[in-house]
Amino acid sequence: MIYLGLFFAAFLAATVVPAQSEAVMVALLLADHPAASLIIVASVGNILGSTVNWWLGSKALQLSSKRWFPLNPARLARASRWYSRYGRWSLLLSWVPVIGDPLTLAAGFMREPLRTFLPLVALAKTGRYVALAWMTLGLR
Repeated sequence: MIYLGLFFAAFLAATVVPAQSEAVMVALLLADHPAASLIIVASVGNILGSTVNWWLGSKALQLSSKRWFPLNPARLARASRWYSRYGRWSLLLSWVPVIGDPLTLAAGFMREPLRTFLPLVALAKTGRYVALAWMTLGLR
């Protein structure tokens, strides 16, 4: 049940839903749960959440008129300009709060193939959780 909670926190945190997985991860690390298991669970959840963003971005033109769609046209245009300028390598910043979610949406909108999207996002998201675990356990 603990891992399921972390998975959903990480999944939601990667989508446009305001959520934070870092606090959950730190709490579980401090409660002496195995770091490797927590990193894997959080990473998989976060990568899948980013993949939902990619899918939403790929459907942006069809879904943008829906009230629940997370990006207004101006924000989608800004994310697309950023993505056009820096390309797929900007996905290495997908772990960064505030800009990461729009980048993953823009990747879908700009038709980034899933086969290039997933490895870059996986590296960024997993790297963040590894760094968080290292900082948390190293500061004890």
